[in-house]
Amino acid sequence: MQNILKTSLHTRASLVPTHSRQSRAIRLRSLNVLASSTQSKEIVLCNAQLATRENFAPFGQLIGATDDGKPFDGEDAQLKLSEGIPRFYIMHLQRKGLVFDRITYHAKVSQCLGSLAPDPWYLVVAKPTLSLEQPPTASDLHAFRIPFGSFVKMDPGLWHAGPFFDGVDGMDFYNLELSDTNVTDHNTHVFPNQQFQIRETLTNKSKWWTDTLPEQEL
Repeated sequence: MQNILKTSLHTRASLVPTHSRQSRAIRLRSLNVLASSTQSKEIVLCNAQLATRENFAPFGQLIGATDDGKPFDGEDAQLKLSEGIPRFYIMHLQRKGLVFDRITYHAKVSQCLGSLAPDPWYLVVAKPTLSLEQPPTASDLHAFRIPFGSFVKMDPGLWHAGPFFDGVDGMDFYNLELSDTNVTDHNTHVFPNQQFQIRETLTNKSKWWTDTLPEQEL
């Protein structure tokens, strides 16, 4: 799996119970997964790549600017909004860092997300299974940094986690879904044994962008 990298590190105190903070360190369990021998959750590293039309195509579409007057074609967002009342709004999110342990899908709508600000943000996705009984595994996850000036259209049923960002206290995103998506079509799987950390590879360097782990370079 390309988006899981090998390294070694120590957790901060906040990641482990007080009584064992002195003794628990994250150890390399395999080429893909980092974990301490006694922690309840494995720490899985997701390597983020810059989203392009090509690499995001298996999950939906990356949509950029087009000239005014261009006829509708396959490069435009192919939307599914027929199963309810469309809701287009600006969603404000507070900074939570680049750590997650759950993932969600919406079966009835093609959701669109884009940022109003140029600050970097990330989305983690996995191909649809349309069943909470068949959640994605770590090897199914793909992390993307979404370039400013574009938005993503996620196919119906796409597993997704995010948006994630770090470095600013809050960000605003425009969001197109249905009026009841978060009420009747919010299907979430919590990974019982894994917690995921997003990191980005910048040219030949890899760098942490998280709160819960110290910044390191390989």
